[in-house]
Amino acid sequence: MLKLNFFMKKYLLTLFASLILNATSAQNLPVSLTPFAPSSPRINGPAVFGVRPGSPVIYNIPATGIRPIKFEIENLPKELTVDVATGMITGTLKARGEYALTLKATNQFGSAQKKFSIIVGDRIALTPPMGWSSWNAFGETITQEKIEQTARAMVKSGLSQHGFAYINMDDGWQGKRAGKYMGLQGNEKFPNMGALVDTIHKLGLKAGIYSTPWETSYAKFAGGSAETTTGEWKKAGNKFGAISFAKNDAMQWAAWGIDYLKYDWPIDVIHTEEMSKALHANKRDIVFSLSNSGKIADAEAYGKLAESWRTTGDIYDSWQQGEAFWHFSVSEIGFSQDKWAPYAAPGHWNDPDMLVVGQLGWGPKIKPTRLTADEQYSHISLWCMLSAPLILGCDLDKLDDFTIGLLTNDEVLDINQDKLGKQAIRTGSNGPIDFFLKPLFDGAFALAAFNRGDVAKTTTLNKVSFFGVSGKITRMRDLWRQQDIAEFNIDKSTLTIPPHGVILLKVWASN
Repeated sequence: MLKLNFFMKKYLLTLFASLILNATSAQNLPVSLTPFAPSSPRINGPAVFGVRPGSPVIYNIPATGIRPIKFEIENLPKELTVDVATGMITGTLKARGEYALTLKATNQFGSAQKKFSIIVGDRIALTPPMGWSSWNAFGETITQEKIEQTARAMVKSGLSQHGFAYINMDDGWQGKRAGKYMGLQGNEKFPNMGALVDTIHKLGLKAGIYSTPWETSYAKFAGGSAETTTGEWKKAGNKFGAISFAKNDAMQWAAWGIDYLKYDWPIDVIHTEEMSKALHANKRDIVFSLSNSGKIADAEAYGKLAESWRTTGDIYDSWQQGEAFWHFSVSEIGFSQDKWAPYAAPGHWNDPDMLVVGQLGWGPKIKPTRLTADEQYSHISLWCMLSAPLILGCDLDKLDDFTIGLLTNDEVLDINQDKLGKQAIRTGSNGPIDFFLKPLFDGAFALAAFNRGDVAKTTTLNKVSFFGVSGKITRMRDLWRQQDIAEFNIDKSTLTIPPHGVILLKVWASN
């Protein structure tokens, strides 16, 4: 009798459950276009990782496939080690330069390998950060327990094996100033921040935190400045205190092992520069993410000081129209990013705010996103085309199979994580259909056709001016379905796009 190990049992149960779900999905859930990952390994995520000289290298190789998987690396520098069971790379590199490696993963069903570079220099976040932030699910009601639970859900759901790595505490953790650095400490809901960060790291993930240069945050918790040297402020409000604690807080975050900072206020260059210098003074790489409502006139300055910056106000889970003057819809934000494109590059990313798929709530009550299935496909496709940070805002303990499929299509995520780091721009339109084009590192292009209309629309691709690919198209691949489009004829073939939907393609062309 055939004996099955734990991982094979889990795989077969998952497959059986998915077959039942697919049989009833037409009645209950949207159909996921993403194919199941194979049993053999696939190494996912970016092909490049940046670290500053002397800062810790912390990279967990994301890979799908039935566990156990054995990880190996060719040409790994002697200063680094890899955990063969988990794929975690750790160590410190002091010499600047590019280290060319080959990542390898093997299990009982096969093996995979991937070219990978570690670049030691002045830039980090060489591809857009991928992770989760607490605000859109829990608002200010976060607790240490909820953050730990979410970190475990990131791993349990499999999202971490597709490149999602950051677990970010948004507004609501801040308590009083104390300790060696006179930095902000966790409030009563966060009794041991150091232990929380350690837990996140032990799961192979990275920890993020929230602050503001104001005396108090938007949710009226303590901020990064105050009226006295001990951190007191007189009245909650959106103003800068007489005394800045940027250096104190940066040292505290580095001591805890923080990997990501969301710095929140209407972005100005003076306070951005102050915190940037404070973060760089510590031997730990902390992704510096600015929020919110950046000014295009300051975009060049942002790129010299931070890894990402919000280009908008807050996003909401609506397609056409925001909830209030400070809330914006997916289409309002997503289709207005062309002017920011020149400022996107490896290590410097325009941020159109978090993803609003899955179950959201902003604190009071978790509910499914109001976006339709097609609108969610457009949302993820557009953010990937824009080289935007992919920061989830949903409750990771309440992921259904459709949402997991939406977030784990590696061919789609590869467009976001492409090494070239170019942001797509709108290259043409055909009625309600907008074409966006993104050049890729391998010489191919990502082409997205978005139907912004309220009814299905059929379009041809026989006008190259619609999307700007030069040369003759030799191959075209549907990325959501992970299938080549057989016998594609650019002069005759048509695409039918549902309302508010998308067709996302990878295109190869010859001169």
